[in-house]
Amino acid sequence: MQTETQHTQYFDFPSFSLASGEELKEVRLAYQTWGELNEDKSNAILLNHALSGTPHASGVNTEGPVGSKLWKEELHQGWWGDFIGPGKTIDTDKYFVISANYLGGCYGSTGPSSINPATHEPYGSTFPSLCVSDQARAFDRLVGNLGIEHLHAVIGPSVGGLISLTYATLFPEKVKNVISIAAGYQTTVLNRLILFEQILAIENDPYFNGGDYYGGEAPHYGLTLARMISHKTFVHLDSIERRARSVVKQDSETLSWYKVKDTFQSYMLHQGKKFAQRFDANTYLRIIDMWSNYHAERVLGKSSPQELFKDCKHQRYLVFSIDSDFCFYPEEQRDLTRHLEDSDMDVTHITVHSDKGHDSFLLEPELYCPHISFVLNK
Repeated sequence: MQTETQHTQYFDFPSFSLASGEELKEVRLAYQTWGELNEDKSNAILLNHALSGTPHASGVNTEGPVGSKLWKEELHQGWWGDFIGPGKTIDTDKYFVISANYLGGCYGSTGPSSINPATHEPYGSTFPSLCVSDQARAFDRLVGNLGIEHLHAVIGPSVGGLISLTYATLFPEKVKNVISIAAGYQTTVLNRLILFEQILAIENDPYFNGGDYYGGEAPHYGLTLARMISHKTFVHLDSIERRARSVVKQDSETLSWYKVKDTFQSYMLHQGKKFAQRFDANTYLRIIDMWSNYHAERVLGKSSPQELFKDCKHQRYLVFSIDSDFCFYPEEQRDLTRHLEDSDMDVTHITVHSDKGHDSFLLEPELYCPHISFVLNK
């Protein structure tokens, strides 16, 4: 159990131009830090969280970001506490770690639920689409504001791995090590279809109202269904079978005619409803839309992997696959590794053998820590 108390910090800047051409005014990034910068500010690590993650990676934070009604008890403990801390793999006696909530997020950063300074109402449907490069550039603003010119490493699991790769190729002179965990080089057709199913689930909730639901009933049913669709890819089916509760509960608030008949349906419905209480549907849509359109080259306007990595020859890459991953399939990391090798990059590809699926990077630190430690301390 983590005990060190963490508090959310904020970085505000007057405006930010997006890849779409739109501009946000009065922008805020919520973030947390661990450890201290050394004298020459060369020990900083940027950690990018997963799709539905938070900037709270280690320690205890019971307050959450200012004004958030979504900061539930399950978020109080940092999601990577076994990795980050004094004497741990990401040793905060040696390194200064930064983790920020996504732009468009719902945990303190400017997002669809934030107040639009032009209208004094929540952005809702008017909040623009986002690109992975927007996240990388926004986080670079934060890094620069902290006086950091060079990062010892960028690290990211899942969608955070896409941001890490983009940051490293967009600002190659600022990054030494890149650690990508269960991520990829471009979004597959299968993933785009799964993400589209989730978009439809939210869009068809009767309370969605095109995204303008703040001040009324939130589209919890649609977000619940979206999470159920995605949960099958995050958690291996064997793990779902083990986790499924033995008591079948009929949910009268969600279902009327149909009766839940087995523990698996009951478990998935429970997970979806729990998630809908701690996340915002508009944020979910912006992030999965960003993910759906990801291609490492095209995001930065490059024509080939060789062009993408031509200024990155000094960087060292560690790429993790999870052999039971149904979210970012191992073939995706092999594709990323192949592009790195073809570009004459220094890359190590590790396949983790796990029965826990995509969530392995949250649950099994012993499978990742030795390799991460080796790269960081090499």
